Amino acid sequence: MIRSLLKLVLVVIVLVGVGAFLVGRWTTNAKVVPDSPVGASGPVDTSKARDVGAKIGEATAKTANQAEDAIKHAAVTAKIKSKMVLDDLVKARNIHVETNGTVVTLTGVVDSEAERKRAVELAKETEGVTSVIDHLRVR
Repeated sequence: MIRSLLKLVLVVIVLVGVGAFLVGRWTTNAKVVPDSPVGASGPVDTSKARDVGAKIGEATAKTANQAEDAIKHAAVTAKIKSKMVLDDLVKARNIHVETNGTVVTLTGVVDSEAERKRAVELAKETEGVTSVIDHLRVR
């Protein structure tokens, strides 16, 4: 989950960097003539510019929504893992927590049925969780 979030952030940074490079490249190719009026060298297709701007805006919004979802999932996962670390019965390092929307999946190996039940209980009582899929195995 954290890896996915980092990959998403890296992709956004790369896209912003490429966009900044291209904007800088487009603006530095213009020849500046002192004391001359500013204007276009030909007709400007404003509808095409609006379409390109709309596509860029849609892509940015989509990426922002994906990042927001990833952060929400990571926050729920972190809350559950924190509860497990603080619990005396549950050995959190043996349990993998994966969050997808409001559904949490627990996998790993636990020492007892009581530990399994407590881990599931901690996940279920976490805010933002509607269901828990229990794939924990008892040794």
